[in-house]
Amino acid sequence: MKTAVVIPARYGSTRFPGKPLADVAGRSLIQRVHEIAAAAEGVDRVLVATDDERIREHVQAFGGEAVMTPEGCRNGTERVDAATRDLDEPPDAVINLQGDAVLTPPWVIEAVIREMRRSPDAPIVTPAARLDAGSLKLLREAKDAGEVGGTTVTFDRDGRALYFSKAMIPFVRDAQGGAPTFRHIGLYGYRRDALKQFIAMGPSPLELTEGLEQLRALENGMSIRVVEVDYRGRRHMAIDSPEDLRRVEQLLAEDGELVDEEGRTR
Repeated sequence: MKTAVVIPARYGSTRFPGKPLADVAGRSLIQRVHEIAAAAEGVDRVLVATDDERIREHVQAFGGEAVMTPEGCRNGTERVDAATRDLDEPPDAVINLQGDAVLTPPWVIEAVIREMRRSPDAPIVTPAARLDAGSLKLLREAKDAGEVGGTTVTFDRDGRALYFSKAMIPFVRDAQGGAPTFRHIGLYGYRRDALKQFIAMGPSPLELTEGLEQLRALENGMSIRVVEVDYRGRRHMAIDSPEDLRRVEQLLAEDGELVDEEGRTR
């Protein structure tokens, strides 16, 4: 199974223009995410999908591969599809790794690839992390305070996703029920045909209501396999603003780098 990681990177972010080129503790955000993807075992190719020449030139300067995609792409998934559509050697599997996923450990990508190899019938694979008591408390407090960030997921005993939500699911009426809460990690592994099928569907009502693209697949009867991953004590955070970037730098200083100078997972 030939696997490509594609990192969508758009310059024109409303909240943080030029975010992919922002410096994060000495290296650009996009270079750090590229290094994470390249360090994961089972990855045959890493591409940055962008619509901006400044990002393309920067990626090429640090030795990466960039593909120019149309400005009209509505989201990262459409950009990933556009980047892989005309490759001379199309991959069998495409991993959509968000361009601000600077704290996603390489072993999370590896877990998605292993599951895709183990379950060739799964069209889409995505990871989720079980929340411990402390993490669950923090997420509940954030939701109670009105924060939107943080998606939870429920899945059946065979790992097939039942629902994703910005709300806390499952609702805990009786803690004795024993169902844990899983935080969804926004990374997706697609079979090439499944990616084409997903793009062709177009936005769905639940997707638009919750603002969660993956609900399009479930609403159209498309299966998503959820694989449980362990962050091994590391903390997770996305970068949506300059303030988030400073917090990420602090987390890197406290938790350590994910990839060493030789490009290997620490």
